[in-house]
Amino acid sequence: MLWYFMEDKINHQRIRPIRQMLLEMAVGNFSYRIQRSTADDEVESLILLLNMVAEELKSSFSHLTYVNPHNSYSSYVQASFIVDSSWIVKKISTDVSVLLGYSPKMLYGAAFEIILSEESAVSFNSIKEKLSKNSSYSENLELVFVSQNQLLVPAFCNICRFMDSTKILISLVTTIVTTAVRDNVIADDSSAVPVIPRKEFVYRLSDVQLIQQVYDYILIHIDSPLPNLKELSHIFGTNEYKLKYGFKHLFKTTIYQFYNVERLKKAHLLIENTGIPLKEIAAMSGFIDYSNFSKAFRKSYGYAPNKITRKQ
Repeated sequence: MLWYFMEDKINHQRIRPIRQMLLEMAVGNFSYRIQRSTADDEVESLILLLNMVAEELKSSFSHLTYVNPHNSYSSYVQASFIVDSSWIVKKISTDVSVLLGYSPKMLYGAAFEIILSEESAVSFNSIKEKLSKNSSYSENLELVFVSQNQLLVPAFCNICRFMDSTKILISLVTTIVTTAVRDNVIADDSSAVPVIPRKEFVYRLSDVQLIQQVYDYILIHIDSPLPNLKELSHIFGTNEYKLKYGFKHLFKTTIYQFYNVERLKKAHLLIENTGIPLKEIAAMSGFIDYSNFSKAFRKSYGYAPNKITRKQ
């Protein structure tokens, strides 16, 4: 009897992420995967099948510029971790909790690799070794994270060390739905339909991929001044109209607004967690003039950069 109860409890724990993933897929989020186990039973077969279906759906919808009917739908999220030289988590951005479900208390003081899948932990350990030998080393790679609900979350990551510091920044970008799905309700909303873009905003798959490349380019070059629209169009071999309105349609913000928000977020993170001079942080965040940086920072956060309590 006790054996039966324990087996039932184990199966319930394995079924919970299946239920969560179905809810995520129901609201248009096809990025999550369920962590595989060594079991050889019907539950494991279902997990394998569900992961395959999610992959197919993600591929099928990517070229249709599908927009989830909920206003809080987001194509991408960027989250950050700050770890010390022993790779212990010291700080996380708020998007980490949205993406993986962990609270700061659950992660602070924990080894970073505990939230990685087994395969990604192996890749991560090789990065640790390289960074320990070369403080200026940085790496871009895909890692698979394990959420609190035991869902696998693939994300493209950048790992690098802060200047003049032993602390390390791990930034990741992936696709999510920002609205938390209710655990006990599936709404019957027959009126909810994909938003069909107007005729002038219908893109081919190649157009969507190009605009996503622009998004990635901005994040990678966030420490440099943003090229103007004409220069960006030339870099990516497209026209200004398609780039301007395509980015606004897909990401619900303008190119400059996105760039400005992301570089100020980076600056805020650096000010809070390093002793780097403010003028140097301004330059690292793509600002040529410190007074312009201070003005933009104050407008965004409501206080000046020098008002932040710093950690040396």
